[in-house]
Amino acid sequence: MRILMLNPPFFPKYSRSSRSPAVTKGGTIYFPLWLAYATGVLEKAGHEVKLVDAPAKPLSREETLKIAKEFRPEMAVLDTSTASIKNDIEVLEEIKKEWNCFGILVGTHVSALPKETIKQSKAIDAVCVQEYDYTLKEIAEELGKKNPALKNVKGIVFRQGNKIVSNSMREKIKNLDEIPFVSEVYKRHLNYRDYFYSANLWPEITIVTGRGCPFNCRFCNWVQNLNSGPYRKRSIANVIEEFRFIEKNFPDAKEVFLEDDTFTADKKRAEEFCRAKIEAGIKVAWSCNARADVPLETLLIMKKAGCRLMCVGFESANQEVLNNVRKGIKADGMTEFVNNAKKAGILVHGCFMVGNPEDNEKSIKATIELSKRLNPDSVQFFPIMVYPGTGSYDYFRKKGLLVTEDYSKWVDEKGWHNCMVSLEGMNNREIVEWCNRARKEFYLRPAYMGSKIIQAITNPREIPRLFKAGKTFFRHLISGDKK
Repeated sequence: MRILMLNPPFFPKYSRSSRSPAVTKGGTIYFPLWLAYATGVLEKAGHEVKLVDAPAKPLSREETLKIAKEFRPEMAVLDTSTASIKNDIEVLEEIKKEWNCFGILVGTHVSALPKETIKQSKAIDAVCVQEYDYTLKEIAEELGKKNPALKNVKGIVFRQGNKIVSNSMREKIKNLDEIPFVSEVYKRHLNYRDYFYSANLWPEITIVTGRGCPFNCRFCNWVQNLNSGPYRKRSIANVIEEFRFIEKNFPDAKEVFLEDDTFTADKKRAEEFCRAKIEAGIKVAWSCNARADVPLETLLIMKKAGCRLMCVGFESANQEVLNNVRKGIKADGMTEFVNNAKKAGILVHGCFMVGNPEDNEKSIKATIELSKRLNPDSVQFFPIMVYPGTGSYDYFRKKGLLVTEDYSKWVDEKGWHNCMVSLEGMNNREIVEWCNRARKEFYLRPAYMGSKIIQAITNPREIPRLFKAGKTFFRHLISGDKK
């Protein structure tokens, strides 16, 4: 069966696959990670699959429709996000006008609101809920039969005549080693140089070594709407084999980013990976998502194994705010963690949020001061972005603090993040302005700017990412554009 896997056109460089989809000011654009994993599963099953990432090129809607018509798919699978859902449905409608096929929507937004979504257009034949790798495989198998029975496919909501049918949920994939390497899919379908993470060396390759997370923060879109449940891990041997593939097939890749929600959640396994990577003689640098609780002994072996950077969610300096969002870390342990990371020689990209429940002017100022005391290599300050299906969305909706439920407003006219909640005593515009202020206070410090010059001189491999991220980010920073 011919299957089109499409990250639909929207804004150029719209990072639909990130946890907070938008056009970013630092230039970050994610690989279409989950579409790519599912592409590998479908190809392994013998289907002819074409993976197209329109925002990364970028491709216009007209160019994308031309590709779809020429490919003549029997099944079209479109990724979605909250801000782009109206656009994504329109793209599917236009594809089906050009070439009749079975239309499927996937992603976090439709997982949270499958019935609401499918009712919006008769062009939508089915919606996949949460992990969809094997769901798509089974749909394709059914469609290949003389008498398809979609009622047998778990994890979907589908259209049956004039009825909308909800099937039972699918169990989470237990043996992740069965899924083909996503890097192999990138090699066949994408130009990996189109993708950029502002904290990482460029070019880089993004993979996951496990799905799910044991922590379940209230604001996390991925954990609650896509990869829910416990941390399910690939075998270390399987991960090492993919690293070997990457070194051989992407010789100019400077870094591999492990996009597990929290790679360091299982510290014993993290250390096991490090020892295996060292023993295998694999030299490529790597980075990962981590929590502010990794002990020094683990950090030291991570550094020895080539770990360059950790992306860490500090979120707030206020313990009450951290407790409210179920972050599960102690604010008073953050300084020791960052000091230990510096001792080990691992960079930290710090993530901070403004506008969570219990946040106020005092707690926000304390968070800004914390970011400067910690002084990580780079930071991001996000206004709280809430998505259907998350605990944070439910909280603000029940409190009547959502500014609008028009999903298209989740980004502004340029595709940038647009905070759609207010706090008691602080409106959404003020939340955004606090983020602008925080970024200026952190990045425009003479000592910080001087440290980046020294970093570029003493470590030339950092220059490409510093230049790519900085050339647009500082223009936005100085102009005061909202995030």
